[in-house]
Amino acid sequence: MHKSSFDKMLTFRNNYLSDKKNQPLVIMDLGSQDINGSYKPCFEQENWKYIGLDMAPGKNVDIVLANPYHWKEVKCASVDVLISGQAFEHIEYFWITILEMARILKPGGLACIIAPSGGFEHKYPLDCWRFYPDGFKALAKYAKLEVLEAVTQWEEDPVYQDDSNCWHDSVLICKKPAFSFIQKIKNHLRYNLSRLLIDQAN
Repeated sequence: MHKSSFDKMLTFRNNYLSDKKNQPLVIMDLGSQDINGSYKPCFEQENWKYIGLDMAPGKNVDIVLANPYHWKEVKCASVDVLISGQAFEHIEYFWITILEMARILKPGGLACIIAPSGGFEHKYPLDCWRFYPDGFKALAKYAKLEVLEAVTQWEEDPVYQDDSNCWHDSVLICKKPAFSFIQKIKNHLRYNLSRLLIDQAN
């Protein structure tokens, strides 16, 4: 993890969760394995429960997913805050991932996704995508999530000592609305159809 990504997640915490320090929050981190650092220190509060989620066992991983697009290990509407940094560029079918994120978030729950808009190829084990604000907005729209922020760090200020600035990270912050019964049915159908199509492709 590069330093600027950590700083962006810290800014998300300060701007959106500073008034929730006394609330019992479940915070789930998708792609949590500690590779040169993790976001866990951002969320170490007495009343908060941080859970690391990844595809392989390792340091800072609490739940290992058996299927990247069908998280049977996580219940619907069970997570208050879903974070993910430097993972979406490695996910082949990220539009299915955003549907799973929407599924597990509670109504009113927040998601913060950080992913590069540039930088060199770095396979873990794949490197598939780069993201701009409009792309992130479209992704949130697809999952019926309310966009709160969608930005890219185009400037190279502050100057970091690592390779932070080459990535020009994009950040999406969104909120899950309280869906109507009909919308829940539509979301469920879209989710299952999308996952079925991916299963057929593989």
